Amino acid sequence: MPTYCGRFAPSPTGDLHLGSAATALVTWLAARAAGGRLILRVEDIDTPRVVRGTEARQLDDLRWLGLDWDEGPDVGGPHGPYRQSERSDRYEAALARLERDGLTFRCDCSRREIAEVASAPHGDDGPRYPGTCRPGPSQPSRRTWKRPPAVRLAVPPGEVAVDDALQGRLAQDVAARGGDFVLRRGDGVWAYQLAVVVDDLAMGVTEVVRGADLLASAPRQVLLARLLGGTPPRFAHAPLVVAPDGTRLAKRDAGTTLRELRLAGTRAPALVGALACMLGLRPSPAPVLPRDLVGDFTPARLAGRARVRLPPDLVQARP
Repeated sequence: MPTYCGRFAPSPTGDLHLGSAATALVTWLAARAAGGRLILRVEDIDTPRVVRGTEARQLDDLRWLGLDWDEGPDVGGPHGPYRQSERSDRYEAALARLERDGLTFRCDCSRREIAEVASAPHGDDGPRYPGTCRPGPSQPSRRTWKRPPAVRLAVPPGEVAVDDALQGRLAQDVAARGGDFVLRRGDGVWAYQLAVVVDDLAMGVTEVVRGADLLASAPRQVLLARLLGGTPPRFAHAPLVVAPDGTRLAKRDAGTTLRELRLAGTRAPALVGALACMLGLRPSPAPVLPRDLVGDFTPARLAGRARVRLPPDLVQARP
């Protein structure tokens, strides 16, 4: 059995908020409790959304929190590069393999056009792709594109099951749920689904720990990993951290980023203690260092909960 390997993969589109901090903490604890390694990977493929200087701030904030990693853009390692913007050759090779296997096709449908198809049900990522451009008897052998086409995966029918360590079993017919999904956008940007699967396989990730809001993506990623000839990692979707009023957190929400809390005087042990208590890892929010949580870390305490709310006082900076 391969040695445990986890990964934390932030997108440098803004400072890390408390939800990201909680996920990073659980990811780190899972790797350290298993005696494995942890990779820090920067998911910056959507370059128009990348904010200059954010990567450095994110890594600095994570270290301030008391977390470290064994491989990453700042420490190197055998599985680099660790920025997705520098890994396009891997994605090209994966796409070429899928194309050789007859599993891709071009599509120039816009989101609006897909949404306007009357029979298109809605899945987790919007309306199900209705197969408009998928090759078939009614499709011309040559056509003129309205706009630069995206590349989609021709999703085979059948159920894909994921036994999530925290949320239980999820069985999904990917073709029926969301249809043929995008691998590369029309503007050339690599899709999240392809990039993370290729990287997790190449880096030897054995378990993906992330927020429960991404649970519905797991069957697609398991399917894609298998189509690429790999063994998909296990999944553990931790509870999604939401605001005190139950709404979803965003990096732009005032008073919820690590950077803001640091500048306001919050101390890292106090924040770690509050996050651990909120997640059910400790009975009280007393200050604590991440390394002091490793010995008592039990993933079962996180199981079965899809969401946890931030305590109102945690959003306000505390000395």
